[in-house]
Amino acid sequence: MRPLVVLVAGEPIEVVRRERGDYGALIRETIGGAWPGSFREVDLRRGASLPEPDDIAAVVVTGSSSSVTERAPWMLRVEEYLRILVERRVPTLGICFGHQLLGQALGGEVTKNPNGREIGTVDLEIVSADALLEKAAPPLRANATHVDTVRRLPEGARVLARSRLEPHAVVRFAEAAWGVQFHPEMDRSIVRNYLVVRRDVVTSDGLDVDALLETADEGAAGASTLPRFAEIAAAASR
Repeated sequence: MRPLVVLVAGEPIEVVRRERGDYGALIRETIGGAWPGSFREVDLRRGASLPEPDDIAAVVVTGSSSSVTERAPWMLRVEEYLRILVERRVPTLGICFGHQLLGQALGGEVTKNPNGREIGTVDLEIVSADALLEKAAPPLRANATHVDTVRRLPEGARVLARSRLEPHAVVRFAEAAWGVQFHPEMDRSIVRNYLVVRRDVVTSDGLDVDALLETADEGAAGASTLPRFAEIAAAASR
């Protein structure tokens, strides 16, 4: 079977990277046995060659501390690649920054979220049925940390779920392309680490860090989207 490619756009905070690994490791752990094939990682920031669409089974684009609004050369290069993947119907999933990059690549617009920073375990409301959310059992919660949003969706995109602060929490951008504005690879321990490390900036945004720490949980519904995507991709590659 052709590999599932993780396009690496950034790194987790240091304590998470040291204790749990990088985004590639966290994504592989969350997918678990749902993907029967191999994985390959490509660091987008290093100018590495991007694999030919015919040589891969699926793509996951990671989160990043960078902002799509920076319009860095490596981001523009990857956006062009994402447009090719979508056109070729290669199963593609964008996570947080990856979700935003995919939305921007297809004609949407990324800005700072006018509703403010979203961090911690958030409640989701599913607004449209989709295969990606078939295993998202109640309570519908996910772990998130972001300040940007795909404020204007590209033409033809369909919102699948939203949260209180994020109207585009899960989006189906095209026939084989999805984005999630949360982090399915982050469990309770990881999101609590983010809250502790970023306490000062989160507090300066008017959020109660202690309350967010108290309500943090595994975000199982959000986490289910990664293995479910892997199952969809595996079925498509058979």
